[in-house]
Amino acid sequence: MIQKLNANLNNETVAQITTEVSTESKAKGGCRFCGTPLEHSVVDLGKSPLCENFLTKEQLIEVEPFYPLHAFVCGECHLVQVEEYVHGKEIFCGEYAYFSSFSDSWLKHAANYVDMITDRLNLNQDHHVVELASNDGYLLKNFVEKGIPCTGIEPADNVAAVAIEKGVPSICKYFGVNTANELVADGIRADLMIANNVLAHVPDLNDFVAGIKIVLNDQGVMTVEFPQLSCILEETQFDTIYQEHYCYFSLHTLLQVFSHHGMTIFDVEEIETHGGSLRIYIRHTEDDTKPVTPAVTEIHQRELDAGLTDLETYRKFSQRVAGIKRDLLEFLIQAKRDGKSVACYGAPGKGNTLLNYCGIRTDLVDYAVDRNPYKHNKFLPGTHVPVYSTDKLEETKPDYVLILPWNLKKEISHQLEYVREWGAKLVVPIPELSVY
Repeated sequence: MIQKLNANLNNETVAQITTEVSTESKAKGGCRFCGTPLEHSVVDLGKSPLCENFLTKEQLIEVEPFYPLHAFVCGECHLVQVEEYVHGKEIFCGEYAYFSSFSDSWLKHAANYVDMITDRLNLNQDHHVVELASNDGYLLKNFVEKGIPCTGIEPADNVAAVAIEKGVPSICKYFGVNTANELVADGIRADLMIANNVLAHVPDLNDFVAGIKIVLNDQGVMTVEFPQLSCILEETQFDTIYQEHYCYFSLHTLLQVFSHHGMTIFDVEEIETHGGSLRIYIRHTEDDTKPVTPAVTEIHQRELDAGLTDLETYRKFSQRVAGIKRDLLEFLIQAKRDGKSVACYGAPGKGNTLLNYCGIRTDLVDYAVDRNPYKHNKFLPGTHVPVYSTDKLEETKPDYVLILPWNLKKEISHQLEYVREWGAKLVVPIPELSVY
């Protein structure tokens, strides 16, 4: 177990953390980073099924497993996490429903990142890029177009196959120390490693980060993007909590995590994705060619000032979550009493957390639509709301369209301009109920 950490941890203190952490620590036995018993609740969302397990019609009569969805915060390192009931290999290996390329704004974000990081690191054909959880090649395809060698590590067979069809070199493996050693044995070392919105999906956090240390070249750079915990708390983004997301990160916690594994966060940026995220830049601690920027200290201090090391901050969050549930249910019940029809736009994991926590089924919403053909003519996990192509909206002309991926509301609002033709209104549930 890691030694107790001072709430006002600074960069110098972080660098001194050397106490051994077991790479096998799990939430059920305590914090999955430092092993401290988990005693402090953040929010209890009841029980939910796996949020990407879309059902066929034949599966509707089968028993559907639900798992406790209760987030805790570690009293020492302040890592927010849910307990592990299903291992990541069971969820993400084999067949998976999420494909990154169905969001136009996300594709643009990825392309902009590749242009930026190529210039910043002066990448060329002599370098090698490795992306962890590379999905359908949405990002690495931009490096392929630039002629920069790259390799994607993606655990889902069906998703990796799509990337390979696009010409993106991909290895279908679940990443950790074992896979990292295999990559190095095969001659793959990374001048740039990328992990966008995957760190939350890792049940064995220490094994994953230790693997990064192995693959990253001596003067290589790792960038990691993740939803910022302070935004989740301030904007009451509780629907980002689900079994597939084992952890919810602050810079404060990740300074400790990477320091323990011999790496240093030397820069950080705030980005708009997923309702407010951070992009951190990481190097080997012994690499002194990349000084730590003032942004790291500044954002870390803002987290401390916002109360991320104060347990009372997390208690207040739970109260606001219950308020969002009541507001959304009151709106939908009144809409149905008024004879109005309601359809959901998008079928993301976060939407399934929202619908299951609120108990919203086909008595309150008629159906959902999604741009991903994989989800068409299937049913949402838990609520069994049917999913169709977006053409269904124009066929049925609902009075209200409930946007479930609210983090993409600007993009989706533009896509849905045509619903004005019949006077439909858009509804966004988070951070507060909005109808426009």
